[in-house]
Amino acid sequence: MDSKKRKSILKELDQLIKVMAVLRGPNGCPWDKKQDYYSIKENIIEEAYEVVEALEKNDIPAFKEELGDLLLQVVFESQMAYEKDDFDLGDVARVLRKKLIRRHPHVFAEAEVAGSDEVLRNWEKIKEEEKANKNQVISLLDKFNQGQSALNQAYDIQKIAAEVGFDWDNLKPVLDKIEEELSECKEIIAATPDNISLNKERLTKSKKNKLESEIGDLLFAVVNFSRFNNINPELALLKTILKFKNRFKFIEEKIRRNENGFGDYNLEELDEFWNQAKNEE
Repeated sequence: MDSKKRKSILKELDQLIKVMAVLRGPNGCPWDKKQDYYSIKENIIEEAYEVVEALEKNDIPAFKEELGDLLLQVVFESQMAYEKDDFDLGDVARVLRKKLIRRHPHVFAEAEVAGSDEVLRNWEKIKEEEKANKNQVISLLDKFNQGQSALNQAYDIQKIAAEVGFDWDNLKPVLDKIEEELSECKEIIAATPDNISLNKERLTKSKKNKLESEIGDLLFAVVNFSRFNNINPELALLKTILKFKNRFKFIEEKIRRNENGFGDYNLEELDEFWNQAKNEE
C-alpha cells in the first residue's frame, strides 16, 4: 500500500475515533453514553454474523458496510476503555501488531515452513507458549474460544479431541449417535413407549430440564456429523437461515400481492408458496 493511501486510511480512522468521543461526550447521544463494556457485547456477535451473511449473499457494498459496523464495536469498546484509563485503540492495535509479528516467524524472523498446515501448527505452538509465559493452566481445551457461538464451540472442542485420537473411525457410529439422541428426545415427550406425542403441550419443569439436556446432546451429535464431513456447522446453519429468510419473504410477497394476510391461508396453502419459492431458487 502506498503512503498516500495509508495516510488517507489513518485520517478516516482518526475522524472515526473523534466521532465516537463526541457521541460519548457531555453533549453526545444518551444511548451511547449509558453503555458499558458488557452492554454491547451481543452487538459484537450480531455484527460479525451480519458480515458473514453479506459474504454469503456476495453483496460487496453490504460487506463493506457490515465490516464498518463490526469496526464500530471495536472503536466503541476502546473509547470506553480510554475513558476508564484501561487502554485505548492504539494499545489494541499495538498488541495485535506484536502478536502478528510474533506468530509469523516465517515472515518476520528466520523460521521456515513447508506450507499453510505447518503455519497453523506453529501458530498453535506459539499460542501455548504465550499462555505458559502468563502462568495460565494449559489444557487442550484452552485452544477453543469461549466467546464463540455454541455451535462453533462444539465444533472446535470436537476437533481438538479428534486431534489426540478421541474420535470414531468411520461415519456409522456418528450417525448412530444422532439416532440415539433423537430417540432419547422422543422418549421424554412420549405418552407411552408406543405413542409418541409431538404436539405443543406444556412440559413439566422436570421434563423440560431433561429435554433441554437431550436436545443439547442431539445438537452436539449433529455438530460432530458436520465436523466428520469437514463442514462448519455455524456456516451451514447461517446458509439455511438465509435460505429460510428468502423463502419466507417470497411467501410474504405472494400474500401481499393477493392483498391478504397470513390468517387467510392454511398451512397447506402456505406450504405451497414455500415450494414455489424452492423451485425458483
